[in-house]
Amino acid sequence: MAQKFQTLPGFRDFYPADCAARNYLFGKWRSVAQAYGFVEYDSPILEPTDLYKRKSGEEIVHQLFCFTDKGERDVSMRPELTPSLARMAAARQRDFKKPLKWFSIGQFFRYEKQQKGRLREFYQFNCDILGEPSPAADAELVALSIDLMRSLGFGPDDFAIKLSDRTAWSIFIEQAGIDAEKTDAFLQVIDKLERDKAEKLDEKLGELGTSLEAVREFIDSGTAESECESLQQILGDLKARGMSDFIRIDLSIVRGLAYYSGPVFEVFDIGKGMRAVAGGGRYDQLVQLIGGVDLPATGFAMGDVVVTDLVRETPAANEQFEQAIKKAEAIDAFVIIADEEQRPQGLQTVQQLRESGLRVNFPLVPAKIAKQFQSAGQQGAQLAIIIGSEYPELTIKDLSTRTEVVCDINDLSTKMTELLRPQ
Repeated sequence: MAQKFQTLPGFRDFYPADCAARNYLFGKWRSVAQAYGFVEYDSPILEPTDLYKRKSGEEIVHQLFCFTDKGERDVSMRPELTPSLARMAAARQRDFKKPLKWFSIGQFFRYEKQQKGRLREFYQFNCDILGEPSPAADAELVALSIDLMRSLGFGPDDFAIKLSDRTAWSIFIEQAGIDAEKTDAFLQVIDKLERDKAEKLDEKLGELGTSLEAVREFIDSGTAESECESLQQILGDLKARGMSDFIRIDLSIVRGLAYYSGPVFEVFDIGKGMRAVAGGGRYDQLVQLIGGVDLPATGFAMGDVVVTDLVRETPAANEQFEQAIKKAEAIDAFVIIADEEQRPQGLQTVQQLRESGLRVNFPLVPAKIAKQFQSAGQQGAQLAIIIGSEYPELTIKDLSTRTEVVCDINDLSTKMTELLRPQ
């Protein structure tokens, strides 16, 4: 008996409908980024492991798919893109006018426990602005994330942006007398405020010289919000764009990666209790750390797994999603070869239509006319072009209205384009 193979845990097969769904999401990512003036780039899937050990934080390091290659190099499959971007920007930043507005769509890998919204292999949209220290750059990314969610069919009742600033916690750390060297450890605890149990949080905060009660009081006081200039600038920018209704100030958002240095934000659903749909923030020291170049930067990322789950659970977004997938899979026309003696004419017609930019299919082997019409319907064809048999002239049939028109072969492409044009 032949051995049966299955995908590895946390990995996926993409059948045609899955690819259509993935491409729909990629299309939204790409079109919104380009509308904001971002240009596309990419980096290798495999990088030196030290690139991630340098500043991504312990959590990421423990999740690496890493191995020693045949050249005895310690390498890892990329778990995120920002370190690669920092490496690339540092290497050639003199070649580009600032600020750099770059985006990428790629595949990433993290060896972690698979659960709803989280797999070991995933696709991610990354959007970054480098070379601009102003909070205006952070506001631009928040605005882009809002427009991206709206393009996917989500409304103000479906999602919100939780905005914070890591530097706001410097006020608390100073007031609480926490050793500055423990800042990263403290922020790691804050990052888990909404996920870990209160007892566990209080224990960890106690080890750092404070308490959960003190942290909660600081968040509720609004002191940091009123004194954090960057947050005020971002809010003012978004208000001018008419986007302030999407924003919620939430200092518990600090992001888990160690390299974040200023404003941070996450996109959350409203009412469904899912994990963050997207998130990002400012990382002004990372390019300097990795490449020795002082280049302020801010960015955000959205993975395909969580946002697709949210689309599926949101009626309006899911309807738009399903319609787009159906349209992506459908062909424009199916050529019915009703008389095998006319197959050369049929092949000529197929080629003519394809060269005009239409999506066209036909029967590769002889088949009954009824079966060919059935194939046309199954493939979502809007039109059928019938050649031969009881159709002595080239005939175009609209499969939805059942109407027919006769057409000269020389006018076929023009007529097809006319019939396929949205009414």
